[in-house]
Amino acid sequence: MGNALVADFTRRFRRGPEVRVDGLALDHRRGPITVLFGASGSGKTTVLRCVAGLDQPDEGHIRFGGEVWCDVPSGVHLAPQRRQVGLVPQDDALFPHLSVAANVAYGASGLASSEREQQTAAIMAWLGLEGLEQRLPREISGGERQRVALARAVARRPRLLLLDEPLSSLDGPIRQRLRGDLRSLLQELGLPALIVTHDRGEASALGDELVVVDRGRVLQQGPVEDVFARPMGLEAARAVGVETLVLGRVIDEADGLVTVAVGAARVVALAPSGAPARDVTVSIRAENVILVRADGITASARNLLPATVRALTPEGATTTVTLDCGFALKALVTRQACEELALREGEQLLAMVKAPHVHLIAQIDAWEC
Repeated sequence: MGNALVADFTRRFRRGPEVRVDGLALDHRRGPITVLFGASGSGKTTVLRCVAGLDQPDEGHIRFGGEVWCDVPSGVHLAPQRRQVGLVPQDDALFPHLSVAANVAYGASGLASSEREQQTAAIMAWLGLEGLEQRLPREISGGERQRVALARAVARRPRLLLLDEPLSSLDGPIRQRLRGDLRSLLQELGLPALIVTHDRGEASALGDELVVVDRGRVLQQGPVEDVFARPMGLEAARAVGVETLVLGRVIDEADGLVTVAVGAARVVALAPSGAPARDVTVSIRAENVILVRADGITASARNLLPATVRALTPEGATTTVTLDCGFALKALVTRQACEELALREGEQLLAMVKAPHVHLIAQIDAWEC
């Protein structure tokens, strides 16, 4: 399987949750960057540490490119240095008493002196760190420290790059700017990378594949936007932050569409493959809800719902609008759109949702979780 990562293991903690990875198979030919996504405490970093060899599973195995890194029944646990992985920890973990150049060179410590110097200079030039060689970590910015940490990890010439919340220590505007830079760097490297994050924007900007982790379990994996748009179950939908999750009942199916009764409203969705379940959870992302005034509507969307604004929650450049459409629905609008629509609590307007943006999840006692 080339440079595929295959993992099936359990890690137990005496006074903590059990972290269980069932049948994780990441073939990096589908996309070199995989994101482990989930809330803080969901088990993402434990998965990363087990892959790196810094933590040892209690059961199961981990393989990479046909090589056994860990096999508990056989007593195999390959040391981190033998796995040839590059690790960028959350706090960058640079040596505070070493210069930038010395920190990077440390990553290439297994090479001959002349080759190490050449490798260090080349990587620093490539990452735009020229001119910072003699500075100490405290004398450079957060973004520069993150690039130094990446340079040190890359200097090892790893087979797999592991990054734990690589941008979390940076301020918001800087973090957003560096997302694109980091993805470009990782793509240029051509190395398979596994990135831990709890930030949806970061996951979308950085990843090709997404692995959703919640309460120590892998819930779903697949292309990033597919997983965010169409979670396979209620737990996965909650884990990826779907804003509207409401109970519904399928009452009609025709021409590839199903009609679902949701509270006092009716919602149309694309018919799922196979026979649709009668009882479903209707999943709608707030970003896919468009708000319009009744006198300005020209669209022919199948879901055009009369709505009353119940609450406005500003969140930086956007505002979350809580609506009553016969059921509770949330929309995400820009500050400009909020002003143009003159949104106020109690306002009457229309909420428009295209049928492909209404995702149906079959109910299997999921609401008892």
